[in-house]
Amino acid sequence: MHELDREVLLMDYANAADYEVFRRKVTALTGIDLGLYKSQQMQRRIRSLLDRVGAPTFTNYGSLLERDPEELRRFCDYIMINVSEFFRNPDKFDELEREILPSLLRRSPNLSIWSAGASNGAEIYSVAMILDDIAPRGYHKLLATDIDSGAIAQALAGVYGPQDVKNVSRARMAKHFTSEGSVYTISSRIRSKVQFKMHNLLADGFERGFDLILCRNVVIYFTDEAKQALYGKFRQSLKDDGILFIGGTETILNARNIGFEPTSSFFYRRMPLGKEAAAR
Repeated sequence: MHELDREVLLMDYANAADYEVFRRKVTALTGIDLGLYKSQQMQRRIRSLLDRVGAPTFTNYGSLLERDPEELRRFCDYIMINVSEFFRNPDKFDELEREILPSLLRRSPNLSIWSAGASNGAEIYSVAMILDDIAPRGYHKLLATDIDSGAIAQALAGVYGPQDVKNVSRARMAKHFTSEGSVYTISSRIRSKVQFKMHNLLADGFERGFDLILCRNVVIYFTDEAKQALYGKFRQSLKDDGILFIGGTETILNARNIGFEPTSSFFYRRMPLGKEAAAR
């Protein structure tokens, strides 16, 4: 073997071992298993954090996370990509309001809905506002979960900036928000409709019996195996003909093999067992 090739292999091995030590440290500190995320993409993201604090290796950065709670919080915020806004992809929320939710309401006047990876709460509050308009008398269960306690705290406070509310109509702004300068606070009435909980999608158990699950722009860095396992668990959590609403950058590979059929882009319906078997 050429000496240069040997040095490259040794360097790759050292880098892989360094990242593996870091991965185990992160799991111990946060419960987040980076092994379920695409390794190269996640390492590239985290290296920008190493550069920011001047850590020469992943192991050094892991030691910093262990002794600095504020840096650990910044790390979790960064890798969880806590970015959301009200009515993100407005055309798809129009479809949700005009077609998906009315169809589900024809089956049951009281819906059970889960926003998985809810971030700052803008997504589930968007659904709550829609239901307040089209089915105000229903006793709806609205569950929102996230792995990040900071994101949940922000969601519970219900305070947002101009970028977050740019897609909210004037009518809904007047009905559901108060504003002071560039700060917008959603009404306590809408906030009271939602239950927020800590939840790790890759490790914790799932509730069942949902009519609609939203998991949007959450799984972008998951491995294909982790994605397929997650979508399979979402299927088990949905009622027959329940709907999974995913993000614009995502798709479910071999959806029918795990019991889903696409109804339009972003929306997948859980096939009943008989129909699933026939599709195969």
